[in-house]
Amino acid sequence: MSAPHGPGSLVAGYRLQRLIGQGAQSEVWLATRADHAQPLALKLVALAQGAGAEAQQAAFAAATQAARRLHHPGIATLHDAGIAGATGWLAMELVPGTDLVRYTRPARLLPEAAALRLAGRIADALAHAHAQGIVHRDLKPANVLVDWAGDQVKLVDFGLARVLGAAQTGTGLVLGTPSYLAPEQLAGAPPTPAGDLYALGVTLFELLAGRLPHEASSMGELLRQVAQEPAPDLRTLRPDVPPALAALVGRLLAKAPAGRPADAAVVAAELRHLGRRIAGADTP
Repeated sequence: MSAPHGPGSLVAGYRLQRLIGQGAQSEVWLATRADHAQPLALKLVALAQGAGAEAQQAAFAAATQAARRLHHPGIATLHDAGIAGATGWLAMELVPGTDLVRYTRPARLLPEAAALRLAGRIADALAHAHAQGIVHRDLKPANVLVDWAGDQVKLVDFGLARVLGAAQTGTGLVLGTPSYLAPEQLAGAPPTPAGDLYALGVTLFELLAGRLPHEASSMGELLRQVAQEPAPDLRTLRPDVPPALAALVGRLLAKAPAGRPADAAVVAAELRHLGRRIAGADTP
């Protein structure tokens, strides 16, 4: 993102304090505003100019309007949003802590019970969104924030994949996140709750195995694997994982949407049950 923003700049009445995150088309700033008692996270999104600008601005408006309907402890609150020139902005709840990316690395894997608690809370948040008719579209570890001290797990960026993916392939692929997209989305089908469950399966696989289900040296080979090859059985990488947990991950990663669990609430309940068993709270 190349917008001339810097500490002290004003965007839609918000004073930028410190850059706390950055992507190819977006920045996240610690920001303040006179009518807010607490600092906020202000996400700035570079929108298209010229051809395609009107469509992308409409997509941004639709995504933010939908996100305003989400009120759940597992979803970062969107306080306000708008467009200033060629920049879309979102004033969001500031969530302390870190994203889940660090816990997908082999040297930093979480205990199984902790990984299942996190995944269960993600599933609860998805269930709330899906009940409102809202699909995340881009669930991945980078879009899940965890604050251990405050016992918070928060999903961010609901629906923004449609906005940030303005440059798409003919299949509708949102560039940069193909590893988490369900096979039907790679084929151009509209995003659905079943696609979010597939992405949850990829995320859980990463948290447990320290690698993605499908990995390749080229984008073409990766897309072929996601579309055609079954995901590896989690037990081939983690023989210690209970068969029931490996089976759940396998169902989440089913190629066909009909092969996945019925909905996110069902997944959340199953994850909690497995987590209790692994922690020793239940008898086998």
